[in-house]
Amino acid sequence: MRAYDLILKKRQGEELTGEEIRWFIEGYMRGEVAEYQMAALLMAIFFRGLNDRETVDLTMAMVDSGERIDLSRIPGIKVDKHSTGGVGDTTTLVLAPLVAACGAPVAKLSGRGLGHTGGTLDKLESIPGLRVGLTSAEVVNNVKLHGLAVAAQTASIVPADGRIYALRDVTATVDSIPLIAASIMSKKIAGGADAIVLDVKVGSGAFMKTLEQARTLARTMVRIGAGCGRRTVAVLTNMEEPLGFAVGNALEVEEAIATLSGHGPRDLTELCLTLGAEMLVLAGRAVDEERARAMLTDAIASGTGLAKLRELIAAQGGDPRAVDDPHLLPQAQVRLAVPAAGAGWVQRIDALAVGHAAQLLGAGRAKKGDPIDLSVGIVLHRKVGDSVAAGETLATVHANEWQKAVEARNALQQAIALAPEPVEPLKLVLDVIRTAD
Repeated sequence: MRAYDLILKKRQGEELTGEEIRWFIEGYMRGEVAEYQMAALLMAIFFRGLNDRETVDLTMAMVDSGERIDLSRIPGIKVDKHSTGGVGDTTTLVLAPLVAACGAPVAKLSGRGLGHTGGTLDKLESIPGLRVGLTSAEVVNNVKLHGLAVAAQTASIVPADGRIYALRDVTATVDSIPLIAASIMSKKIAGGADAIVLDVKVGSGAFMKTLEQARTLARTMVRIGAGCGRRTVAVLTNMEEPLGFAVGNALEVEEAIATLSGHGPRDLTELCLTLGAEMLVLAGRAVDEERARAMLTDAIASGTGLAKLRELIAAQGGDPRAVDDPHLLPQAQVRLAVPAAGAGWVQRIDALAVGHAAQLLGAGRAKKGDPIDLSVGIVLHRKVGDSVAAGETLATVHANEWQKAVEARNALQQAIALAPEPVEPLKLVLDVIRTAD
């Protein structure tokens, strides 16, 4: 085979065989296929697309470029969850211990955040001493002993994806549904789970801005899961406003603890029950979503979900006292209120603008490797549809520099719009895509 011939074949809109795709990926990883040739193939895929079979073959070629985590010796159906990312997306911190407390083993490989706030790993590292850099053996052992592990994806997991994504980032080929889907699903499959629940965000604070785009991505990922022998469900959720109230690493950990204690925001709690129910059904722990939701609600009420979070923290070297004493989490020095200019009802809270305000404070990264401030962020006090009195606090800025706090407050005043008449709350769950759909 020659790289030139395969690039030309895809450029002309023809199908690549599984053997051809694997040859190209393996050659690229060995240095036999040049960077410019991979860039050319990515551009051909961007314009010509991939069919379902090609996308599955690309996914598995990337999976096989590195190590897989083998969870097969652990009894039961192991489940994983992935979010396409949003603002205030605290679900993993609630969902993973809650589902594990209901008897479904959870193995979650996560990444660092790039953009508005830190990722799940950054949030977890707000907890003193907690270690996310686990070896594959440690991940397997923690899932076996505790039913749960949340760890960093190592460089040996799907290395082809890391190299290809970096190339996509500089060749304007990021916005390709087959390439996005293969990137996400290759990491999920290499993580060893038997079943996967995908939280596909839609709206201003999400990568997918429209419901149509999100449905296309969700269906593609669900079909990849089926093609790779993984039961997969995608839940499309609203990201026009931030999820929950907290946006920022330690602040989101505190909100996750409150949610597991039964005192969390309505939307975050509802999303965790929805995603958790799908995970428990896929894991065979419940016969249907109704029974699964009851199990999750019981785990919150009984405190077993919160106990599982303490267990996770201790197992990964962290201080479980942080669950009961949030003051052990990083604390910002400045608090600045964002007052309502008038009375009315909250009409809009622009998720993207709120995320940018949090990033301005230091809660997120502009580029990979940037340091972040785990203590800073924003706590909203109202959601879309809530009534507000003039001068009432809409949000509180948590900062370590006064000038940045003022800039964030000014940005938030532009991000939150009021209406003179009552406004309907936003619908949270927009669609569910299953294997049969």
